[in-house]
Amino acid sequence: MSDVNGLSERIDALEMRLAYQDVTIETLNQTITAQWTEIDRLTRQVAELKERVREAESNMPGPANEPPPHY
Repeated sequence: MSDVNGLSERIDALEMRLAYQDVTIETLNQTITAQWTEIDRLTRQVAELKERVREAESNMPGPANEPPPHY
């Protein structure tokens, strides 16, 4: 009978650990999903900013061949 009680306690302990692990895994999954969403948004934003910088650089007038003001 002692073996049955000991086995039952071990099974209960394993079930509790499994339940906590399930909660932890779900929390980690939600965190990772949120991070990937944010990374995707930031990647798109950086690409847009790069394009805007390229456009601004292409619309800038070329360097003037004027002497600096102190000459």
